[in-house]
Amino acid sequence: MRVLTVNVVEKLIPGPKDTGFTAIDKRPQPGRVRVGELGLAGDRVCDTENHGGPDLALYAYAEEDANWWAAQLDRDIPTGLFGENLRTEGLDINGALLGEVWRIGDEVEVMVRAPRIPCITFQHRMQEPHWVKRFHQAGRPGAYLKVLREGTIGAGDPIEIVSRPEHEVTIALMFAEQDAPKMQQMLSSGVDLMEELRDVAQRVAARG
Repeated sequence: MRVLTVNVVEKLIPGPKDTGFTAIDKRPQPGRVRVGELGLAGDRVCDTENHGGPDLALYAYAEEDANWWAAQLDRDIPTGLFGENLRTEGLDINGALLGEVWRIGDEVEVMVRAPRIPCITFQHRMQEPHWVKRFHQAGRPGAYLKVLREGTIGAGDPIEIVSRPEHEVTIALMFAEQDAPKMQQMLSSGVDLMEELRDVAQRVAARG
């Protein structure tokens, strides 16, 4: 399991929202990049109401899922196209548990916090018909990460799963919002959750 590329915004480009511009255009960086509480050095967030902050400091997407999309769409999915900060290899990101902790390289530790929810900016970026719906249906959202330990990371750094919480709610399952017993199990486990995801889990668990 390793990092293939570390990506930061190349330039702000026009987007569909009132913010005017978006920082979704990420490109791979040479050498090592500093990782802080709010993400990668040199990166930007334009829509701060819906993106960024400590819980959404990094967005990771797997090369295996990008290759799946390339076959589905019959087009290349180069690293950074989805706005991801990290393109990974050999790691089942969608199978990661909420609250799971990874070590990246020798220094950085991150916690898996939430699946990526597709938005109008992503639709505008991809220029694919019904993209938001298709992305939902595919169940390959990738994961947002919280930085627990700062440091530097670079292409080729190994990724190690340091710990996994005592529940069964994966990124893919949280994205689908389908399993009430597993949501209840997660709530009972005491795992640290974002407030928005805790609210969703409670609603789903109540239906069971």
